[in-house]
Amino acid sequence: MKTNEAVRCPWCLRDELYINYHDHEWGIPSYDEDHLFEMMVLECFQAGLSWYTVLAKRENFRKAFAGFDVRKVAKFGEAKVEKLMQDAGIIRNRAKILAAIHNAKVFLEVQEEFGRFSNYLWKFTDYKTIDNMPVTTSDIPATSPESDAMAKDMKKRGFKFMGSTVCYAKMQSIGMVNDHIITCISRK
Repeated sequence: MKTNEAVRCPWCLRDELYINYHDHEWGIPSYDEDHLFEMMVLECFQAGLSWYTVLAKRENFRKAFAGFDVRKVAKFGEAKVEKLMQDAGIIRNRAKILAAIHNAKVFLEVQEEFGRFSNYLWKFTDYKTIDNMPVTTSDIPATSPESDAMAKDMKKRGFKFMGSTVCYAKMQSIGMVNDHIITCISRK
């Protein structure tokens, strides 16, 4: 029996929020500085939690973190931290809030050094998308040699909550890695 139903990666089938993210963002190469900072903030908050938890609060994070304007976030002070700690629309974890602000400052330093943050990130994959060609989701790793190298370098530069697993998730989210299963409609 044949079906015309599209085949997608099984992890995204929970609801329309996940399907939309999967179809229109995950695994698509991004060099947009604002988007790269947004994903860094969201991935920082995702550490130890499910991506769905963060994705469901994305719009609240966007409002709370000044539309993910890296220059504005880098200037957040203690009063803003306290306000964020009272914001039930986001994940209220002081260490992650402080890390997001700190990471914004380091992000700007990296932009200054490399001209663009995307130049820095994409160097870890030699400016190409790594296509793992997974047959099933069990073929998708949690880390890679590239995410290990990225995490090590980011730690050296002072980034927080950017271990290898978080870096690998970031690489997937911005298309540095294509981990769509081989039968997925989003495979490009």
